[in-house]
Amino acid sequence: MITYPFREHHPVRTCSKVFTDYTRYKKYLVVDFKNRCGYTDCPDWWFGGKSHFHIDHFLPHSNPKHLHLKHTYSNLVYACSFVNGADAKSNKEGDFLDPCDTDYNLHFERNEFGEIIPNSKSALFMQKELKLYLKRYSLIWLLDKLEMKISLLGEKLRDLPERYNRLEILELRNELFDEYENYKTYLRKEDR
Repeated sequence: MITYPFREHHPVRTCSKVFTDYTRYKKYLVVDFKNRCGYTDCPDWWFGGKSHFHIDHFLPHSNPKHLHLKHTYSNLVYACSFVNGADAKSNKEGDFLDPCDTDYNLHFERNEFGEIIPNSKSALFMQKELKLYLKRYSLIWLLDKLEMKISLLGEKLRDLPERYNRLEILELRNELFDEYENYKTYLRKEDR
């Protein structure tokens, strides 16, 4: 079985500002998490943009012993609404791995279909609790890879020597790209 790393970029928390309202940290989380869910690595644009992403409290402030962390940047995670929903992470505690403090590539990998495969006890816990087995995460990973391949094909086509019949390849690439762009535009609409 062919496997791939779970993510290419490790999220970090760099904001040193202090706010009394944790929602003001969102624009910093977007940058630090590279517009991706800390738990699934899905880009926010597939979910309608940053307005449809949540701020998860890694240690939930609903627990009185963590209330002091409610507005603490080091406790916040940029998360898709599916992971941070009431029946997933939301106010739960348990064997969750902090996406900034832990290299997820040591605990998760992906198969050739983009399915998230757990490789540790904590990862198995998270897969169950956060429903990381759902097809949406595989589909988004595959679409990201398709976008990368379309871009690479365009680069290779530009470098192809003139003696080759580039027109047919270019037409096929353009058709594929147009189909992909239509789908991407539809999915990335903020007003959905």
